[in-house]
Parts: sequence; C-alpha cells; structure tokens
Amino acid sequence: MTVITTAVRTEETSTDAASELITAMAALPAGHPSRPALRDRAIEAWLPLARHLAQRYAGRGEPVDDLFQVAVVGLIKAVDRFESDRGVDFAGYAIPTIVGEVKRHFRDRTWSVRVPRRLQEMRLAITAANMALSHDLGRAPTVTDIATHLGVTEEEVLEGLEGARAYNSTSLSTPVSADGNTELGETLGGEDREFELAELRIALGPTLASLDEREQRIIHLRFYGNLTQSQIAEQIGISQMHVSRLLSKALVKLRGQLGEC
Repeated sequence: MTVITTAVRTEETSTDAASELITAMAALPAGHPSRPALRDRAIEAWLPLARHLAQRYAGRGEPVDDLFQVAVVGLIKAVDRFESDRGVDFAGYAIPTIVGEVKRHFRDRTWSVRVPRRLQEMRLAITAANMALSHDLGRAPTVTDIATHLGVTEEEVLEGLEGARAYNSTSLSTPVSADGNTELGETLGGEDREFELAELRIALGPTLASLDEREQRIIHLRFYGNLTQSQIAEQIGISQMHVSRLLSKALVKLRGQLGEC
C-alpha cells in the first residue's frame, strides 16, 4: 500500500509540475526570451501523456512508434495553442487535440487508395459496431445488425465494407509462387489487341460481301495471297494501273462501311 501511495503522489507531483510549466509559458508574451525554453520543457514533461494516448491505438495496423510521433505532433499543437485564461486545464485541452491528430492520421494517411472521407468514417464506425455487437450477440453480426446499430441503411454498410478494401493493398512485387520466382505483377494481364481484331474480323465478312466479284478477288489476292499488283494484273488479265484503281476503290468502300459499324 505504501509503494502504491508513493507512486500516485509521484505521478500527481509530476503532473502538477508539467501543468505549472504550461501555465508559466502561457503567461509570457510570444516574443519573450524565456518562452522557447519553457515550451521545450513543457512538451517534454507531457510526453508521457502523448505516449499513453498513442498506445490506446496500438494493434490497428500502424507501428506504435509512428503513432507516438503523430501524438507528439498533437501535443505540440496543444502546447502552442493553449490559453490558460479559458478556464480549462491543459490535460482537458491536450487530450482531445492529441486524439484528434491520431484519428486524422488513420483517416488520411493509412489508406492505400484514397476514398471519400465519408467511407473512411463509415469503416471506423462499422469496425466499432462489429466489436460491440460481437460481444453483445455472442456471434458475428450481420449487415442488418450493423445497419440497425448504426442507424443507417444496409446499402451504406455494404458500401462502407467495399470501401474498406482500399485500406490495405498488396505490392505487385509480392511473390506468389512456391519458389518465390514469380511476382504478383507478372500474373496480371495486359491489353489484348486480339479482342479488337476479332471484332474487326466479324464485321469484315459482311463488308467484303458488299463488293463485286472482281473487287473481292483483288482484295483476296492482295491481302490473303500476298501478291503484288503486277502479279494480280497478270492473273486477272488487266493492267497494273487498273488493278491499283480497283484496289483503291474497294478499300475506300471497306473503310466507309467499317466506319459505320
């Protein structure tokens, strides 16, 4: 009992000393030469509070050291903005400021893909509701349970769950084979030009049928038989110049009709 009492008194003394530093700093004008030193001492004195608040958010996917750094940023903001004449003690002002900074970090910095703030907040609400309902119901809550608990529609819950997938992402460099030689990025397909060509071939059949017999033969010999215009002229029995004109005419027809498809 004596040890506990001594520890409590030590903590109270430390808190009182930290509060006195804040009060003394706040009482000085902005340009006072003693203010920077008091500010540094005040921040250092309140670091345990920042660490304690950061620990409350441990286990949520962010390193504790990173959360502590964010909490320190919130502490510095609280120290710089605190006004002792407002009638609120520093701890009462600093705690929501620090917690707000940590929550902002989770909301704005930890998403792999940017999603609307509404969905970010819905994800947090769903997570909290899921934990509370699992305890109360003794089972995993359904979408209907969560929607009723939060007072929103089931569609909004589903939207929030879908948006939550953007919280974490997998690197394209992640190994996916047993030997580790194949990465995720190697398994993703690219643009397949064959789909476009397949559609073109389907449209080309009726379009070729619209040409007269001689035009069809010239197109076939030129592009399927790979013959030159001179070779085509010999087979058909016309001049190379005539083949050139007929070929150009047929291609114009084909382009016009394919453009309308």
